[in-house]
Amino acid sequence: MSAVYTTDEYGRPFIIVREQDKKARTTGIEATKAHIMAAKTVANIVRTSLGPRGLDKILISPDGDITISNDGATIMSQMAIENQIGKLLVELSKSQDDEIGDGTTGIVVLAGALLEQAEELLDRGIHPIRISDGFEQACKIAVAHLDKVSDVIPWSKDNTSDLFKCAKTSLGSKIVNKCHDQFAQIAVDAILAVADLKRKDVDFELIKMEGKVGGELADTALVRGVIIDKDFSHPQMPKVVKDAKIAILTCPFEPPKPKTKHKLDITSVKEFEELQRYERDTFEKMVKQVKDCGANIVACQWGFDDEANSLLLQHQLPAIRWVGGPEIELLAIATNGRIVPRFEDLSSAKLGSAGTIREVTYGTTNENMIVVEDCANSKAVTVLVRGGNKMIVDEAKRSLHDAMCVVRNLITDNRVVYGGAAAEISCSVAVERAADQVSNIEQYAMRSFARALDAIPMALAENSGLPPIETLSHVKSEQTKLGISSLGVDCMDTGVSDMKEQFVFDPLISKRQQFLLATQLVKMILKIDDVIVHKSDEQ
Repeated sequence: MSAVYTTDEYGRPFIIVREQDKKARTTGIEATKAHIMAAKTVANIVRTSLGPRGLDKILISPDGDITISNDGATIMSQMAIENQIGKLLVELSKSQDDEIGDGTTGIVVLAGALLEQAEELLDRGIHPIRISDGFEQACKIAVAHLDKVSDVIPWSKDNTSDLFKCAKTSLGSKIVNKCHDQFAQIAVDAILAVADLKRKDVDFELIKMEGKVGGELADTALVRGVIIDKDFSHPQMPKVVKDAKIAILTCPFEPPKPKTKHKLDITSVKEFEELQRYERDTFEKMVKQVKDCGANIVACQWGFDDEANSLLLQHQLPAIRWVGGPEIELLAIATNGRIVPRFEDLSSAKLGSAGTIREVTYGTTNENMIVVEDCANSKAVTVLVRGGNKMIVDEAKRSLHDAMCVVRNLITDNRVVYGGAAAEISCSVAVERAADQVSNIEQYAMRSFARALDAIPMALAENSGLPPIETLSHVKSEQTKLGISSLGVDCMDTGVSDMKEQFVFDPLISKRQQFLLATQLVKMILKIDDVIVHKSDEQ
């Protein structure tokens, strides 16, 4: 029992709580400020990665693996954050990444700015619940204003120029920006190849990203088919198979074995020869079953030994072994084949078909890949990413994924707001205007929300080497004077502040999600006023 009820000499009751030294407790405003401090520290880490001129971070794992990235979600997930509130920000960027796929840095910076403003209000004696209510009101006004200033961008399968521009905006801050146009086009083509335009849905399972170190980023290509990082099982098998009929197997090419532990005693040469004959007959029967159903190539999830390999070569049946589960599934989808678990189930109806299956060799290290092209189902595509080292390949994959998510979002909802923090500045002005008409104490929180929105353009300007306060003041006054909500921070120093002319677009659903999720998290943090940590005995 951790508490004892007792009375003093006058009969007054009191409770003695044991093990009090094993608890650390923070309460009230002190707890809230400690949380805000932790969240601000985490947000400041990714602040310098915001925008097209944002800087990269290098992350080294305990195993010594190196990741170079300026993708907010990647940086946040790879940082070993111990603080509980810091972990909430990691979850925030993850939820933005899972739901939208882009805008993961901006959402953390916005949450950090909101908490910074909340701290000032707490110092002025405003209660955390009133601050939360004010932020909630301001967020509703900002989201409603986003709908007002959004534009619909028309697109069709034949006219994808606007989708291309949005993909370019997403890739602007990434390491791949020297192959900007090429990667944006790959993102658009890949999404449109697998999109179900009637349902406005995109299945990312049908897009496979395969990375190969070597070459340069410009060698990255979109293959309308499947790439398998394997080679044919025997070096003398043909390197190209035309009009392929593929048997997709998940059963091993070997004689059946008892499922439980077993032991086979061979006491004479005759028994050994019988076993050998049985194995050969089994292999030949398997190969015959594959040939009889009309297949001219085999993809097997399991391996097979040299004897089976040699028999396959003799029967002129090219084979790929050790094909992983996801690749087997993608191959089946792409070729309209069925995955066959037993040789007895093989039939011509279950075979996949493809125009060409070829083995491609890269570099001088004899690294091969199998490319399956002209598939029966054109909805499966593969992006082969090339790069000088593993870090560049990994970052290029992440960048392409973000760009594809942007295109997917526009297929789902083709409304956009303008980038370069134009939307944030416009919402900030709208919230400030609305705050003047609120008579209660929430108006202070609403003005603070507007100031927090200003943190995004200031961070963009700072990261681009521009004077932040001067740039923000200039853009804000121009927006208010001219009434043009597409004016933003000219990060690339082109001399044009109108983001409509620069073709810098952000999907509306991405921006709206940023505002809603960041406000929700800040409200949650402000409502925590007591932290009790149980210390372990070692401490």
